[in-house]
Amino acid sequence: MNETNQPPSTWIPEIMYEGESQIPFIEVPDGELDPSLLFIFINRKTGESEPGPDGEELPVYDMDLRQFADLKLLRDQLTKSEYDKVRAVFGLKPLAEAMKAGSKITSKIKDNVSKN
Repeated sequence: MNETNQPPSTWIPEIMYEGESQIPFIEVPDGELDPSLLFIFINRKTGESEPGPDGEELPVYDMDLRQFADLKLLRDQLTKSEYDKVRAVFGLKPLAEAMKAGSKITSKIKDNVSKN
């Protein structure tokens, strides 16, 4: 059961890109929960090939299944210290430090907008 005590959904998230953006998005249908964990295969060509259905050479891939977690969920469930350790693993600053830096950037943007 999920957090709404309903049976698990069969909805499968689709990762999409819009225009030239390099940041993907997932459109969440009404009534569905945001995905908290994504499973994605990382494929790399091995340099080898094998015959395809028509005898053509097809590249062989190594497939590695990875998991990507929602940091917001971790932030909400871990202690501040634990969450900052997770952020450090990803090369991110501790949350309080990142929020302070983000606030400075937002202030500069607001100042620039109000000057124009």
